[in-house]
Amino acid sequence: MSNPQLPPIFDQTPMAIVPNFCLAEFPVNTFLENIAIDAQGMLFVTSYEDGKLYKINPSGERREFAKVDGKAAGIVFDQNGNLFVSGVLKDGISAIFKVTQGKVETLVTIADAIFLNGMTHLIDDRYLIADSYLGAIWEFNATQNSTKIWLEHELLDRRSLENPIPAVNGLKIFQRTLYASNTQHQTLVQIPLGSDSNAGTPEIAIKNVNIDDFAFDIHGNLYGTTHIYNSVVRIAPDGTVTTIAEADQGVTGSTSLAFGRTERDRTSIYVITNGGMSLPPSTGVEPAKVIRLEVGVEGLTLTP
Repeated sequence: MSNPQLPPIFDQTPMAIVPNFCLAEFPVNTFLENIAIDAQGMLFVTSYEDGKLYKINPSGERREFAKVDGKAAGIVFDQNGNLFVSGVLKDGISAIFKVTQGKVETLVTIADAIFLNGMTHLIDDRYLIADSYLGAIWEFNATQNSTKIWLEHELLDRRSLENPIPAVNGLKIFQRTLYASNTQHQTLVQIPLGSDSNAGTPEIAIKNVNIDDFAFDIHGNLYGTTHIYNSVVRIAPDGTVTTIAEADQGVTGSTSLAFGRTERDRTSIYVITNGGMSLPPSTGVEPAKVIRLEVGVEGLTLTP
């Protein structure tokens, strides 16, 4: 059922609900924000508001793995299997953290950043981080522990400073192109990568899609969380949108997703949620969840 507070962009979207399973559940008002999965099948999930990182095994057993002194948003593996996390310190300064076997180190602070969010590996020791309120993408060089603006552009920016919905949000690379969701614009932006992996000219790839985070399968289908639309959609390379999970499948407040990486779950995606904290359903905020969806197609391996 569509929410009357939202533009009905998915009301006519065809549905093809896939098999689903609830792997884990968290207390109400837990804002699960981002997910990374290692080659052994362990899920690492950020809890934004309290800065916690959870480690969840394939059976759904979870434990607190680490905690940053602030808030934790984006998460990505480094080339040694450790984790980089984007977030903010308690004093409001944006920061990039490194998590090694549960130990947290603040690598660098970025005074000019506003809202660090989704992360992806670019090349070598270079990583990209969306700044959802600055309307820019930062580059983090892990060898030099340095940051710089990789791209700042109106297609990444906010239309309204009063609107709390993030602008540039999720980041993924597919076929030498960086794709970036702009959730406030309800667009997907494509940015070609140059020979030095610097940014080419951005352009809109898809309009009228409310995408938070996303992942690609090997055929170029995009699977996206719609957050306040409480669903997961599949977008084919020709732009056709199909809903594959809704609130009934447990994805209320879907924020992020990632493909499994073992033989057991390569054709599954793991979706994390906040239970509707950003726009509560009429029935109230639900427990946050980790939902496994069986999509039947193998995903890309995006970690270094």
